[in-house]
Amino acid sequence: MQTQVPFAELENRMLRFHAQMDRKHPEWTFAAVFGKVNLYYFTGTMQDGALLISRNGEPVFWVRNSYSRALDESRFADIRPMESFRDAAAASPVTGETLYTETELISYAHLQRFLKYFPFRHIASADREFADVRSVKSPYELALMKKSGDIHLHVLEELAPGMLKEGMSEAELGTALYQVMVREGHQGIVRFGMFDTEVRMGHIGFGESSLYPSYFNGASGNRGIGPYAPVLGSPDRKLASGDLVYLDVGCGYHGYLTDKTMTYVFGKPLPEPAAAAHYQCVEIQNTVSSMLKPGAVPSEIYQTILDDLDEEFKQNFMGYKDRRVKFLGHGIGLLIDEMPVIAKGFDEPLVENMTLAVEPKAGITGVGMVGIENTFIVTPRGGECITGGNTGLIPVNRPD
Repeated sequence: MQTQVPFAELENRMLRFHAQMDRKHPEWTFAAVFGKVNLYYFTGTMQDGALLISRNGEPVFWVRNSYSRALDESRFADIRPMESFRDAAAASPVTGETLYTETELISYAHLQRFLKYFPFRHIASADREFADVRSVKSPYELALMKKSGDIHLHVLEELAPGMLKEGMSEAELGTALYQVMVREGHQGIVRFGMFDTEVRMGHIGFGESSLYPSYFNGASGNRGIGPYAPVLGSPDRKLASGDLVYLDVGCGYHGYLTDKTMTYVFGKPLPEPAAAAHYQCVEIQNTVSSMLKPGAVPSEIYQTILDDLDEEFKQNFMGYKDRRVKFLGHGIGLLIDEMPVIAKGFDEPLVENMTLAVEPKAGITGVGMVGIENTFIVTPRGGECITGGNTGLIPVNRPD
């Protein structure tokens, strides 16, 4: 089912961006959006083009391809066709000397093509301003994330245990899981903001596969199909009795994502120390959740948790050996990795209706990655979980 982002929603987002820029960059006069995610956020469509935002004028979305699709999908007020940036420049007088744009995203070549017709003298980043505006969700956005969370819960807590079969490969589980998630309403793609990062589902691992180094900044790992495609799962690692099954996968509904990690014990229980480490991670998640209130500071949450852990547990907390990440959770929305981050250096207080994935995990030699992850909404009562309440280590009996 196709839906259009309501006009009032788009209008409110633009007003909030203007307010953010006025507060952070009082001298700003002009901004441009090129990236597909931000284009969708502000216009309701992902067509190839540029959204030009003037401080003192109305924003215009110039579309190269496809203009007709943009009109069909979007309720944005002013959408115009262009063959090249020359057309946009002829109707868009440059104001000021500085262009604010997505410096972490746009390529040098693409920027130069734009500057050929828009001769700004200086380029400045608006990446954080775009991210901060997106970080606080509207009721419309929260409704979509809750639907994604419902799909996530149903598939990982209720359907996935019945999909595990002795002798199946990680890749087979990954493809089967993808099919089921799409059938249940998943949008079929998981987007990251970090540079040049691709995933299809997330991390899928049997046993120590989940400890294999990841090619992006995550606590767990994934061998994937091979070094040329470190995604989905290994076609060679087969499920056997006694395996810990680790699924860290994203789900999306109408653009909006949730993140969830669920673990399963196939055939026989884990060693007691591994199970104890897992449930300690669950306790950490619950403690962090209770702290997700407006005004709480992410860096203080992070330090509070770390200060309470003993040194032995810290050795493989949030990773394995020398491959440990330095965060406990991350914002989520149109991208898996959004603002804010529960980590050092993130000192701006939380705001009601921010959404975060909280993911305390620990690597266990000979077992794999234990722990949990769920997606939460910041509320005055603490984090509201929208992806389910199962504590993991779901037992799956080996078939006869």
